[in-house]
Amino acid sequence: MNAYSLLAFGVIALTAGGARAGDTSSPAQAANGFYAAYATFHPSDGIPDKAALAKYAPFISSALHRLLAEGDAAEIKFNKANKNSPPLIEGDLFSSMFEGATSYMIGACKSAAKTASCAVALTYDDKHGPAKRWNDTVYLVMTPDGWRVDDIGYGGNWDFANKGRLSATLRQVISDADG
Repeated sequence: MNAYSLLAFGVIALTAGGARAGDTSSPAQAANGFYAAYATFHPSDGIPDKAALAKYAPFISSALHRLLAEGDAAEIKFNKANKNSPPLIEGDLFSSMFEGATSYMIGACKSAAKTASCAVALTYDDKHGPAKRWNDTVYLVMTPDGWRVDDIGYGGNWDFANKGRLSATLRQVISDADG
């Protein structure tokens, strides 16, 4: 992604919800903060390492943080034991699309007590063919520090799209590394 595309992605992200960096006082603002952090990793590939996880930390729940850290440790363990094998997770972990998203827009959010979900319209456009568009769902929880992303529901319906939920994918990776 060139500097202009990255700048445009950031502008879209910030204007989509009007959120200030680090503002998690509403589900939409927390989701925007998460995806703004996500945009700095395009293309996103695999489980974030400790440094990358630190960028997501202000926007994710302790449960998701723990799963990502355990997933990273499992990936490291697996790679040490299987030197010639590909990683357990390849491609983008935070969206339905292997290549990830080049833009996003947070849609309607539904809240119920201490949980919420927001529709996220995502686009992958490499400028070499038609753009791919889909909707994922981000699930959030209210914490003492504000709203935090707790899981992502993959909504892509094409072959080889990530399916199910991010948390289930991470649990599978952790299990596979132990097996």
